[in-house]
Amino acid sequence: MDYFNSLTATSVVVIIAFPLLFLFSFLWLSRRNTNSKKTVPEAGGAWPIIGHLRLLGGPQPPQISLANLADKYGRMFTIKLGVRRALVVSNWEIAKECLTIHDKALATRPKAVAMELLSYNHAMIATAPYGTYWRQMRKFIIIELLSNHRLNLLKHVRESEVNTSLQQLYQLWNKKKSSNSDKVLVEMKRWFRDVTLNVILMMVVGKRIPNSYEGVETVEWKKSVDEFFELGAKFVTADAFPFLRWLDIGGEEKRMKKVSKELDQLVEGWLREHKEKIAENEANSEEDFMGVMLTKLRDVEEHDANTINKATNLGKPFEKKESRKGIKKMLVKHLRNMQTRYPTASSGDEILCNKISASYRIELSKPHNVVRSMNI
Repeated sequence: MDYFNSLTATSVVVIIAFPLLFLFSFLWLSRRNTNSKKTVPEAGGAWPIIGHLRLLGGPQPPQISLANLADKYGRMFTIKLGVRRALVVSNWEIAKECLTIHDKALATRPKAVAMELLSYNHAMIATAPYGTYWRQMRKFIIIELLSNHRLNLLKHVRESEVNTSLQQLYQLWNKKKSSNSDKVLVEMKRWFRDVTLNVILMMVVGKRIPNSYEGVETVEWKKSVDEFFELGAKFVTADAFPFLRWLDIGGEEKRMKKVSKELDQLVEGWLREHKEKIAENEANSEEDFMGVMLTKLRDVEEHDANTINKATNLGKPFEKKESRKGIKKMLVKHLRNMQTRYPTASSGDEILCNKISASYRIELSKPHNVVRSMNI
């Protein structure tokens, strides 16, 4: 009897011990394989909670601090921005590999507070995380809005706005020039902004703003636009420490909500006007981007059609600067050639503006240049 009891106890121990032994062996092998994999080193010097933020906020520029870390830790390493982990690459070959071979792994965007509040909760394609919604919107924009056919239909807008702006610049010169000098001081930064913004606004929503390069701001929402640019690039405390968002340190989130509300009211008015035009079957109501999206866009899982329409058309003029840089580069080139190409123009020679604007049409008639400058 004792023999059978001893045998039963031994069997129970074996039955219990075998699965435990198997489990411990599996965990040990898994940990060994994990440790054998190459991992990107983390830069030293991180402080608890704040990580490496103190290095980026010191007296040295951030790029110098990161270059010093690259000399010590190699061409690729990670740093901690609060609770966030960031990958730093300081070699063009690795950067190329990240953007080609491993582009999907690095295609998404961090969910910053500014992008959440200013882009309709990431409805703008420039701030949307990589996924089904981003791919669908990118395909829609390329096919329906930035195709050569669509840009050719709007070619007259680009030509007209450049021609109008040059005429107004000439009128300003003719008005302010004196008998002692033909030179007039013009704030070109403001002039470039108005020209490029008008070109994009006319293509997107069929609207234009009065030029303000004489120094008078004629549109109230221009202040909101400037704040949009400023706040959109803000790295707020909540981006590094999400658990502190409820404090709104610095009041930046409150400002973002205010600007978002003001711009939403503006775009909502544009959307309402386009719906009324389509309802009245007004001619050319579908020519600009907003009209096209109203007729062809449908609700998706993440956002409704109206939100996508507002986010996309608000984003085109305001969220990116590549298109404005492209047009600005073209304008600078032609303005620099004005004196050498037309040195004998008289004070009343309005033909000068027509000649200059005609030279613009050579480049404005190339839709692929616009597609490249409005890159997504």
